[in-house]
Amino acid sequence: MDGEDDAPKSLMEEMYANGIEGVDDAPSSSTSTTIRKNRPIISGEQLDIEAYAALYSGRTKIMRLIFLADHCDNSGMQLEALRMAYDELKKGENTQLFREVVQKIDGRLGPNYSTDATWCAMVDRKADQRKDKLESELNAYRTNLIKESIRMGYNDFGDFYYAHGALGDAFKSYVRTRDYCTTSKHIIQMCLSAILVSIEMGQFAHVTSYVSKAEQTPEALDPPIIAKLRCAAGLAHLEAKKYKLAARKFLEVGPELGNSYSEVIAPQDISYSSNAFTLQNKVIDNINFRNFLELVPEVRELINDFYSSHYASCLEYLGNLKSNLMLDIHIHDHVETLYDQIRSKALIQYTHPFVSVDMRMMADAFKTSVAGLEKELESLITDNQIQARIDSHNKILYARHADQRNATFQRVLQTGNEFDWDVRAMLLRANLLKHEYNLRASRKI
Repeated sequence: MDGEDDAPKSLMEEMYANGIEGVDDAPSSSTSTTIRKNRPIISGEQLDIEAYAALYSGRTKIMRLIFLADHCDNSGMQLEALRMAYDELKKGENTQLFREVVQKIDGRLGPNYSTDATWCAMVDRKADQRKDKLESELNAYRTNLIKESIRMGYNDFGDFYYAHGALGDAFKSYVRTRDYCTTSKHIIQMCLSAILVSIEMGQFAHVTSYVSKAEQTPEALDPPIIAKLRCAAGLAHLEAKKYKLAARKFLEVGPELGNSYSEVIAPQDISYSSNAFTLQNKVIDNINFRNFLELVPEVRELINDFYSSHYASCLEYLGNLKSNLMLDIHIHDHVETLYDQIRSKALIQYTHPFVSVDMRMMADAFKTSVAGLEKELESLITDNQIQARIDSHNKILYARHADQRNATFQRVLQTGNEFDWDVRAMLLRANLLKHEYNLRASRKI
């Protein structure tokens, strides 16, 4: 944070000017332009752990706090996250995870946050008693062959295992209820439970499978459940690095989701997780998704900047969001890839309207050096994402537009050759049939 305070004044002025030479000398066409030019960039601030944790509930709240403690460089934030995880675990029954958190704390929070052997023994003893009771009840239900009772018995076992951190056993118990489901609502409940545990285990193939199963019973799907399924599908696509599919799923989430899926995802995460830069009309013009963007003004502003061609401001917002995104349990592995794709798309969009581009002005617009920009453009040209050539001496990018007249002639010639080949093949076949040179299938004895 000290480095930001010591930043030269000229850098801040460049940030306001969006890195375009002479922008201050240019006359302002409207008051909105002036406001945008003077709008400050929101600086990256330290994550408010308490506010962040309040967005979630259940096991994911604890796992996110532990993940934050493991990946944060700030020791104060680490201890705060571990303290909150400790307090949250004391409200539950997962003694194994509790011991792991105590081990991570390692006495740094004082004697009040040490191993509570008495509490662990009491919880484990109650867990054994609860498990014996559930087993006896389930055996009685299976003896009486009451499907609804058997379903509830397996469901209770799933809840028991999930509360104690035995995710594999919880998943098996939830899935076993499928054979005893008698209504569509029971199937939806089974699918949502299996999806929840699968997300916690990182088994996103199961998530996709059970989302599909739930969608096959549309009569029991109300808007909040549909929103939950789309969130789960979006996370599965994100994990599979299918970013466009993930973006589409998150953009389909309606405002009826609210905070009802806090055991998996918060509304703010949906705007972060959407690779919105591939879907302009579905983001800016989407009334439902606009509600999520209002929760994270930085994301809303950077999207508007991107499509207004204020690339320096957009990339500045992205840079400020990056540190917090790297602490997200789902998206952290994809931040670098997504950032590279967004920057590449910005470069492509910048060059698209022009016949030639001064690379010096373009480098200023993207807050980079001319040499660095040249390497980026070389990579995009090599990947055939930009049709252009670079004048390295004069530092100018020339667009290489296709010769439409020549291309049309080539297509006509190709079509004529294909037609000629097809006609010759038809004539050959007709002559073969006429002279009975065709092979007939031999009769089976």
